[in-house]
Amino acid sequence: MNKIQLENLLDELEYVYKSDDRPWIIGYSGGKDSSVVVQLVYMMVLRLSEKDRKKHIYIVSSDTLVENPIIKSYLHASSAKIQEHAKQHNLPISSVIVHPDPKQSFWANIIGRGFPTPKMNGRFRWCTDRLKIRPTSDFIKSIIDTEKNEVIILLGVRKQESASRKKSIEKREIHGKHLSPHPIDKAYVYNPIAELSVDDVWDILNMNGQITPWGWDNSQLIQLYSDAQSGECPFAAVTNTGDHTQSCGKSRFGCWTCPVVKDDKSLKGFIVAGHKELIPLAKFREWLISIRDLDQYRESKRRNGQVYVRADGSLGLGPFTWEARQMILRKLLQLEKQMDYPLITIEELKAIDQIWDEELDLSRRVLVDLYYEETGKKLPWHDLKKPLFDEKTLDLLKTYANQYNLPYDLVKKLILLTHENKNYSNPRILKSKLEKVFNQQWLHHDYIDDYLKEFEDETEQDYAN
Repeated sequence: MNKIQLENLLDELEYVYKSDDRPWIIGYSGGKDSSVVVQLVYMMVLRLSEKDRKKHIYIVSSDTLVENPIIKSYLHASSAKIQEHAKQHNLPISSVIVHPDPKQSFWANIIGRGFPTPKMNGRFRWCTDRLKIRPTSDFIKSIIDTEKNEVIILLGVRKQESASRKKSIEKREIHGKHLSPHPIDKAYVYNPIAELSVDDVWDILNMNGQITPWGWDNSQLIQLYSDAQSGECPFAAVTNTGDHTQSCGKSRFGCWTCPVVKDDKSLKGFIVAGHKELIPLAKFREWLISIRDLDQYRESKRRNGQVYVRADGSLGLGPFTWEARQMILRKLLQLEKQMDYPLITIEELKAIDQIWDEELDLSRRVLVDLYYEETGKKLPWHDLKKPLFDEKTLDLLKTYANQYNLPYDLVKKLILLTHENKNYSNPRILKSKLEKVFNQQWLHHDYIDDYLKEFEDETEQDYAN
């Protein structure tokens, strides 16, 4: 990118910035494209006079809590550096990192609710929405509410990334306009680098000896891309004719647990490049994916009690069994200890414990005791957990359930539901919830199936007669 092109791009940014009083929100992932957007915006703000720096810019990063440790460390450090520099120089810039609600985190859904891991091209791709989209959307909405104003969201997307990206950008852009509507009410999108090539991106990141306006060294970013591609990154290599060879930067960084790609090339690339500490993560990821569709680890009913029949006549798979969820948590805590690196937060453990208390655990002690067994440490609420029933009573409940041919899952659900609603003065609330449980499909599936078969047999007999 030559100097004139760069100046034109900065002029456009300045024009859009000064056109109104709507605050800017930049989506910053730490990758090359979002880094270029932040760098260009920073350069534009620094060349403005103080009186023209009239509206705030929020640089927002999303930490899913299951980020690749190397990427997470980089993202937090670079974000902190931006915040530090902006504060020192009194710039209207804030750097913020958002996280998913602990109750909606990856582990809260896998271990707590038993959600099966998402699959490539699968319909149940719950992770992106809960881990990335919701936290960022909630932040955007909070700024709209706080500022009492519309907002402009700057994204680091480029048409040359792929044909689908080009189509997506052009579908939303309005000819002759810089902004396009965003799905969030009172939010608009501005794509300042949509027309840039990948070489333009690296040219900008390589400016000023690879040092950003806030003092960050972009050589760290280049090294990340190099490592993610097993060190095979001919960044800014120059041929004898003076032409640049193909730039690096095709790798995409994501969650280390990501099950929607068959082969996590960036994680594997980091390992091949020498980050052997990530090997246990890669093995755990492979194991977690491998148990997803095994019948012994999955219930035969969905969380809402519905059942479905597979082509072979067997019942379809529901969430992970409670035993499987305990196994996953135990192995995760063992992995955390092995790596000496936090893989699940206390807030997530608290959320999982609450889910188990509400849905599964009459003893109310399973999670805190499991945690103590694996770590030798007590959770902050360990000593506060009191069982609904003692062990003798629990054993009697299991005995009576077997004696009267009652599903123990049903017995637990009814007791927990009654306990949860015991303080309501209106008995209709509890009655309504109990009726919902009794009407769940899995309780009546065998009876309905037998009835349908009997009906079919009678119909065939009538035709025969």
